[in-house]
Amino acid sequence: MLKRLGRSKPVREAIALLVTVYLWLVHRTTRFTIEPADYFSRVAEEGAVIGTTWHGQHFMIHYARPKSRPFAALISRSGDGAINARIAERLGVRPIRGSGGAADAMHRKGAVAASREVLRALEEGTSVLMTADVPKIARKAGAGIIMLAQLSGRTIYPVAVVCGHRFDFKTWDQASLGKPFGRGAIVIGAPIRVAASASAKELEAQRQGLEADLNRVHLRAYALCGHPHKAFSGAD
Repeated sequence: MLKRLGRSKPVREAIALLVTVYLWLVHRTTRFTIEPADYFSRVAEEGAVIGTTWHGQHFMIHYARPKSRPFAALISRSGDGAINARIAERLGVRPIRGSGGAADAMHRKGAVAASREVLRALEEGTSVLMTADVPKIARKAGAGIIMLAQLSGRTIYPVAVVCGHRFDFKTWDQASLGKPFGRGAIVIGAPIRVAASASAKELEAQRQGLEADLNRVHLRAYALCGHPHKAFSGAD
């Protein structure tokens, strides 16, 4: 029944509106520490970039985008994705629908077409937000985002946007969603630039580096809030 309700456009619109209002409330009532402090101005001057975070930690990633730059977000074609896409639109972020997966499901999930659209967006000067995980494998970065940076020539920024007071869900990705009226942190990792001539070995090293950096910025962000997250307690 819930799946059938999720296919209803009025229901999707209502859910998207409620979530958008909730995210606005969290953003407006949370005292965020930003690290580094000049992140917004630096990224705004750089032009189009690839912002990435872990799945389950992505609900508030749009807080980390400079308002002066256009942004798009890669969102799956699932039923939940339809709601997430509408939320993104309400927040001023253009949704690009598609995701990865097993080889025999790539076209069904829109990965090929979405990759082309992401590359077009970056070429036109629109930054892209996306999760780094291999589908359904939490905190393991896929090679796709590294290849995207190589093909586009754009910089990857690992991003963590978290709240100390939050809802922690018992999901495969150990998802979290901030609560209003508390402390939060926006932590951005060092830029990752992938050379067009990078070898397979170098690409794998950068994939592993991105994985470590994403764990590091989340560990740091939760430490700044004073409320650690068990999923990152053992991060490097």
